[in-house]
Amino acid sequence: MPRQGDRSLIPAEAVRLAALGELSRGNVTLGALSMSVRGFVSRLMGPSLDVLGVSIEQLRYDGMIETVGRRAGPGQSLTADSELTLTEKGREALRDLLRGPVRGPMTDLSKMVVALKLRFLELLPPEDRAAQLDQLVELAESEIARLKDLVARGSDGLMGEWLVQDIAEAERWRDWYAAKRAAVGG
Repeated sequence: MPRQGDRSLIPAEAVRLAALGELSRGNVTLGALSMSVRGFVSRLMGPSLDVLGVSIEQLRYDGMIETVGRRAGPGQSLTADSELTLTEKGREALRDLLRGPVRGPMTDLSKMVVALKLRFLELLPPEDRAAQLDQLVELAESEIARLKDLVARGSDGLMGEWLVQDIAEAERWRDWYAAKRAAVGG
């Protein structure tokens, strides 16, 4: 659960981001959308009831998606063949989710949120893309500082070597985000 005032994405919002982002690319059936979201999430995090237990159909009840063509009546569930489209409320929610912060330290959920942001970053205007990439640079710098603090607190031997590898990876990500940020300009 996010802390008071913390706008970091929680698992349910990550699934919303995945589903709304996929729908932003065009209409898709519920079955195809479910498979796409489940496949993406499972490949990044492994199976997780915390994340995959979130119902895509809830997006319909929240007014973020709607069916195209033959509509399910009130109280009727969508079928795998129901064609879905994004509503304006869904587009607004997608933009808000893409602009939301990523919480450190880097966990499997944080990595999935970063992957989703990068997957759909082109949906944001350049100034918002730049802000998100700035945020990712800061997140990587925070991760580097956290890992260096662990090393300084006596992590030697194999654990120390392992942490040095993690620091090098975080530094590579920071530099990559910074290069992408420079390419956006502004």
